[in-house]
Amino acid sequence: NGNKLAYNIAKMPTNEMYNIRGKDITMIFQEPMTSLNPVFTIGYQLDEVMFIHYPEMTKEEVKAHSIDMLNQVGISMPERVYSSYPHELSGGEQQRVSIARAIVNSPKLLICDEPTGNLDPDTSMEIMRVLENINNLGTTIIMATHDRNIVDRMKKRVILVEGGRLKKDYEKGTYYNERY
Repeated sequence: NGNKLAYNIAKMPTNEMYNIRGKDITMIFQEPMTSLNPVFTIGYQLDEVMFIHYPEMTKEEVKAHSIDMLNQVGISMPERVYSSYPHELSGGEQQRVSIARAIVNSPKLLICDEPTGNLDPDTSMEIMRVLENINNLGTTIIMATHDRNIVDRMKKRVILVEGGRLKKDYEKGTYYNERY
């Protein structure tokens, strides 16, 4: 099946990892300012991901795609944000930009590390709606969170990890006692 990943990342050479990182597998961090470069505009950072994986695209095509991604994650004035620097945006806008950057290449796997951890409850729920839409479009999401509301909202399969040990697969009711 062409939709499944078949990579052994642990044994993959670094140069091959560049071909899948940012394209097939991406990540959203808890604090967007740790992944957004403060000296480059948002547009530059979104465009860069596209140019790496699709060098045949024109600047105009890439910019249009980047602005479309900003629209998809709920940015109300995408052209303004495209031209802005990260510090000029609110925390919610920064997180939406991080999501846009992560999904710009329609990844198969999206890893989220507490993607709403530093956001107010309303913005958190908006971000969760964006992630649900991404998941419904076919991207698998692995999410680390301590927020039970997020677990209840997003769960398709939930595995509890405590102290570095898999504790329980809620979907199957299976208990574990092994290190992952």
